[in-house]
Amino acid sequence: MTKLSQPLVVDLDGTLIKTDLLLESFMILIKQNPFNLIFVLIWLLQGKAVLKAEIAKRVEIPVDLLPYNGEVLEYLQNQKQQGRLLYLATASNKRYADAIAHHLGLFEAVFSSDENINLSGTHKREYLNKQFSETGYVYAGNAEIDLKVWEQSSAAVVVGTGQLTAKAKKLCPLEKHIHVPNPHFKSYIKALRVHQWVKNGLIFVPLLTSHSMNDPDMVIACLLAFAAFSLCASSVYFLNDLLDLNDDRCHPTKKDRPFAAGSLSLLVGIIGTPMLLGLSGFFCLFLPIEFFLTLLAYYGLTIAYSFKLKRLVMVDVVTLASLYTIRIVAGVAAIGVAFSFWLLSFSVFVFLSLAIVKRYTELMKLRDMSTQKALGRGYQVKDVELLSSLGGASGYISVLVLALYINSPDIRSLYSQPEIMWPTCLVMLYWVSRVWIIAHRGHMNDDPILFALKDTASLVCGAIIGAFMLMAV
Repeated sequence: MTKLSQPLVVDLDGTLIKTDLLLESFMILIKQNPFNLIFVLIWLLQGKAVLKAEIAKRVEIPVDLLPYNGEVLEYLQNQKQQGRLLYLATASNKRYADAIAHHLGLFEAVFSSDENINLSGTHKREYLNKQFSETGYVYAGNAEIDLKVWEQSSAAVVVGTGQLTAKAKKLCPLEKHIHVPNPHFKSYIKALRVHQWVKNGLIFVPLLTSHSMNDPDMVIACLLAFAAFSLCASSVYFLNDLLDLNDDRCHPTKKDRPFAAGSLSLLVGIIGTPMLLGLSGFFCLFLPIEFFLTLLAYYGLTIAYSFKLKRLVMVDVVTLASLYTIRIVAGVAAIGVAFSFWLLSFSVFVFLSLAIVKRYTELMKLRDMSTQKALGRGYQVKDVELLSSLGGASGYISVLVLALYINSPDIRSLYSQPEIMWPTCLVMLYWVSRVWIIAHRGHMNDDPILFALKDTASLVCGAIIGAFMLMAV
């Protein structure tokens, strides 16, 4: 009997799709209500089959958005065209397996887990042996646990690394190897969003504005605070990406994020989230308790933002502005200088303007795509005009706060000739106006702060403002 005449049985998680449906459904369940974690632990005590069944009753997965393995899908379609019988055999729950089979239209039948059996490993092997006792079968899998099935299958289709292929070839003939490399280092860096750590440079603002750069203890404190904030932020980025998988997959650029695209296992995010948070807490041991409390407030606010606040109109941008401002507060707490009303007021308004730029840019892109509503957000495309008015006004108010500060008695304690700083107001007016013009023309990146750090004109503006501040000292 030729291999082509033998049915091809295909695994689902990690083979046909680049993700794990149990973890996908788990994250959706937690997104619905974080307290569902208690029920998950109770169901797990009753066995994985019960756990999968109970989650499947409560969670729907949009199967059309899942990251399918294109090379595997192409191979299956080719085999189907040649008349081969294809079957789906998975440890995932029947509800999800049936939905995927219906969506693809490739399989003769589906073998899957239910509340009584977890169809994995030896259970899957025994089940398939009963189903194909006369003809035998070729099995396509991707993990070490699939070796148990390959022990008694007619041949193997290996979707994985060369090491797994070598192990499979010792058990049965190899029909095909579809290479899937181990996650690239760049995928981890992208998931951590290391490029976003530059925002935590705001922690150094109080060090600069208090003219304490020559104090080594304060500099070290700021560096430790930067490390703690960056690790904490990456922990939140992990969690946010895990909670927003489906929304990200519908987004023109966010669909390429490692967890959404399937280039990183969701397990990496689930384990990495608390690990990064723990490392952040370690750095807090060397900093004042006030900094730890500030970081705790930041983490609590970001969690609230991830679960709920980012879906509330205007609450989301106010929250984003607050998160930027908290970084400055953290810098104050780390080095123990006095709070500046002027600095906090200025930061609230300028960051509110930039947060609105971010939403405005997203809506502009959706308008170009003829989409009326932002996925996962409360905004509509027709809100763009109002957002531009609110954002521009907020940016100009920040310049007004700067002008009032330059004219206030408080500035005399830090600058001998504060009147020299007046031109900085004109530079800020130019910069805020330019940012909004670029956003209006559709040339703004998703994140205006990262845009500013790459934009030559923005860097020149920053240098000019710094020069005037030095002259005023």
